[in-house]
Amino acid sequence: MIYPDLSEPLPRSTCPLCQKPTVVAFRPFCSRRCADIDLGRWLSEEYRIPSTENLPPPLEDDIKNNTEQEYD
Repeated sequence: MIYPDLSEPLPRSTCPLCQKPTVVAFRPFCSRRCADIDLGRWLSEEYRIPSTENLPPPLEDDIKNNTEQEYD
């Protein structure tokens, strides 16, 4: 079995952050630095996936409403 050279750039593929050639070990990024920057953006919620669904009310409101109904 032949293993790929993990430090070699991939052909025609560029890093989504800095546009340098992509490296197999950090694909789709060119380096650990760009991969970490991207992860940091996800964790700090700079990237968000839009949603159109309505979120349920907080659980605390449900508990309060149920308790009030029992005593009415």
